[in-house]
Amino acid sequence: MTLHAPLDAPQAIDQSLLIYNVQPGGWVEGPRIKGKLQTPAGDWLRVMPSGVFRLDVRGTIQTDDGELIYVSYGGAIQCSKEQADRLNAGGQLKADDCYFITAPTFQTKSDKYTWLNAVQAVGKMVSVKFGDGSHVRYNIFAVK
Repeated sequence: MTLHAPLDAPQAIDQSLLIYNVQPGGWVEGPRIKGKLQTPAGDWLRVMPSGVFRLDVRGTIQTDDGELIYVSYGGAIQCSKEQADRLNAGGQLKADDCYFITAPTFQTKSDKYTWLNAVQAVGKMVSVKFGDGSHVRYNIFAVK
């Protein structure tokens, strides 16, 4: 599936922790699922001493047929200084611009989507942008 999350400006707790709230309007769409991201949802982004970013994301998908699915994932981001500067200046990065990988898991009581409870997925950033039109978009795949 593809997951698209519009983002608020980050809350900068200190130099090592940024918190991004997901704005309304987020969505997911794939062959077996379609829905909207619900609030609250957010990303606790840690800046490691090496410059690598570590993700801690949590949110809820409400499917078009009314079912709720909790999604959480960690991940790693590593960009060059030039790519980070471009992103921080309001530019957009695409999939091949930097290493940006996630590992989503899902939880639901829905009979229709119970198969997701056993899925370990991987996600790859498709696009990310800060500033005006801030968002992150991933393609997410079940690992088999």
